[in-house]
Parts: sequence; C-alpha cells; structure tokens
Amino acid sequence: MDVHVVRRENREFYADLIEQQFRIRHQIYVVERKWTELARPDGSEIDQFDTDDTVYLLGLQNGEIVAGMRMVPTTSPTLLSDVFPQLALETPVRRPDVYELSRIFVVPNRRGEHAGPRAEAVIQAAAMEYGLAIGLSAFTIVLETWWLPRLLDQGWRARPLGLPQDIAGMSTTAVLVDVDDQAWLEICARRSVPGPALQWRGLDNVDRNPLPNIMELS
Repeated sequence: MDVHVVRRENREFYADLIEQQFRIRHQIYVVERKWTELARPDGSEIDQFDTDDTVYLLGLQNGEIVAGMRMVPTTSPTLLSDVFPQLALETPVRRPDVYELSRIFVVPNRRGEHAGPRAEAVIQAAAMEYGLAIGLSAFTIVLETWWLPRLLDQGWRARPLGLPQDIAGMSTTAVLVDVDDQAWLEICARRSVPGPALQWRGLDNVDRNPLPNIMELS
C-alpha cells in the first residue's frame, strides 16, 4: 500500500480519488457507524473541515483507496476547537506546528489483516512520516477513549488534553501526540511497517525534512 499526500498544490491530480474518499467516508461514518447527522443527499461525507487547507493521506492499492485520513492545521477551525472544545481543559491548541488528525479509516475488507503490516498501521505511520517531513511537533486527535492504549502500545506519546466525556454514548477524549523520529521508528518496529510509504506526486517543490535511518529499527 502506497500512501499519497494530497494538498492544495496537487489536488488536481487526485480529484476522482478525493470524491471516492468522500463516498467511502459516507459508507463508514453514516451507514456503518450511524452518524446520521453527517448524511448528505449526494452520498458523500463532507463537512466544514474539508477545505483547501486540508491535507489528505490516501492509502492506495491497485488504484483503489483502502485507507485514509485528513489532517487540518490547528491554525484553522478544527473538530477540537469548534465542535468539541469541552474536551480541552485549556484553550484548544492553535499552532502552525500542530495539525489535527481526523476521519482515519480503513475499508472493511482490509480490517483485521494478519499477513504483513495492517493498513491501519501503515496509514498512521504515514501520518507521522508526513509530520516529520514538514516539521510538525505534534498532532491533536479527538478519539474514542479506548483508542488511547492502542496509541501508547504503538510507541506514541499521547497526552490527554482534558477529561473523557460521554459524547453520543461513547467515552471520548482529546489528546496531543508528539511528532518525532522515535514515534515513527516505534510504530514501524512494533507494527511491522517496512519504512517510508508516502508518495509526493506533484509536490517536488515542497521542502521536506529527512527521515531517520530505518536501520535504527534493527
């Protein structure tokens, strides 16, 4: 699975895949998870955080999306700042070196794999890879509380920003996750991710920081 970086600068190359992503999100979040408030007549799941500033990571296999997520600069409106501010004891994070991760998904037929690195692990490792490449220091994530031990188990340092709260019947919390070399190396080592996965089509002019030597995994 290759993970493609889709930003404002190269979105023209991915127009069809972006639309496919919105339809997949509708199937997962509206149909499967019953988040009916997100329903739209066109069968796409799009909200106010899908803007020109949004970065998408799309995991592709044989030209089809199998996993994805979106990344929103915290200098823009985010889920934490505009929808769930009660999850932060202090003012929600608004810094150019911090992005919010959301809409992290894997299509149903790629969940629970046992052979090779799981799509879930690859897309999360790719997020850390992207953060390192553009010089981020952290991610914020609004997540169901049961996710927190899984983040810690893959070697990520995730600090709660407030107390868990019941939202739509689910215990939900907000965390700040450090972006650093060790976090990327740890998820690769613990989840059998072989190394860099990002494809930067149409982004040759984007300055990118080097990744740590993958041999440090051994």
